Amino acid sequence: MDKFRAYRIDEAGGKIVAGFEQISVDDLTDGNVVIKVSHSTINYKDALAATGAGKILRRYPLNGGIDLAGTVVSCDDAGLQVGTAVLVNGCGLSETVDGGYAEYARVDSNSVVPIPDGMSAVEAMQIGTAGYTAALAIHRMEQNGQSPEGGPVAVTGATGGVGSVAIDMLDGRGYEAVAVTGKTTAEDYLKSIGARRVLLRDEIDLGKRPMEKAEWAGAIDNLGGDDLTWLTRTTDYGGNIASIGLAASHKLETTVLPFILRAVCLLGINSVDTPRDLRLAVWSRIGDDLKPRHLDTIGSRTIGFDELPGAFQAYLDGTVTGRVVVEI
Repeated sequence: MDKFRAYRIDEAGGKIVAGFEQISVDDLTDGNVVIKVSHSTINYKDALAATGAGKILRRYPLNGGIDLAGTVVSCDDAGLQVGTAVLVNGCGLSETVDGGYAEYARVDSNSVVPIPDGMSAVEAMQIGTAGYTAALAIHRMEQNGQSPEGGPVAVTGATGGVGSVAIDMLDGRGYEAVAVTGKTTAEDYLKSIGARRVLLRDEIDLGKRPMEKAEWAGAIDNLGGDDLTWLTRTTDYGGNIASIGLAASHKLETTVLPFILRAVCLLGINSVDTPRDLRLAVWSRIGDDLKPRHLDTIGSRTIGFDELPGAFQAYLDGTVTGRVVVEI
């Protein structure tokens, strides 16, 4: 196979350097499946990795991109056929395995998921890791007794990729999704994708007592820090809080009282290392009862591969709304 283009991240002199290179399949990390990549996407984690703002890669060099969609061109696994439309999200991409910012990827077949019937590669990447993480959170919450009848579910970081898709999915399942955002101009967008109410972070009284008035039957939190503490104080009896991200802080200062007096459950959501059976089950739901209904709004922006390097800073600045698909 001829050389192809990849956006490669390396370390030199203790600093991250990234850019386009011509490489071959032999340069890729090991795997028994080769995929011709058609699309990828950008996540906050991708921006951290490509700019060096966060230590994401565990080995160098690697191709960036924690998501990819494309077509199998060779495979040593009898369970996957050449020509199958597939996706990979997490599973070490752009951490220990070459990621989706390349015309070809080589991965382990255990990480490969056939794209659900009726879903295109573009839709799969409009969903991507962000949407998969949102779906995994809802799946875990429902395994733990969450139901629409229980009451409203708060979603922090609501305009981001995870938050946006979570609101869409929750609304589609019949939940009262309440968006929490720091963006004063986002109300119309959030209501258009399913938010029943929108709360501005600056106007929220986070409280000081170990427990405050119960407001939420559950929550999906992308922020951590004081916002997650507030959710532990205000979630009602038996409610589930899915902890997904740390956009505000990695710290959590709370007490055991919400957990032992209100039976609040804090669920940790890891989208990278999900066991294969659970990963397949969640993607199956994404193609069915959790399929977002507003992908053209949430993932309305597609950029070319050449535009990729200039797109990361907006994620670090927190100015991105929804999802961005990268056409490889």
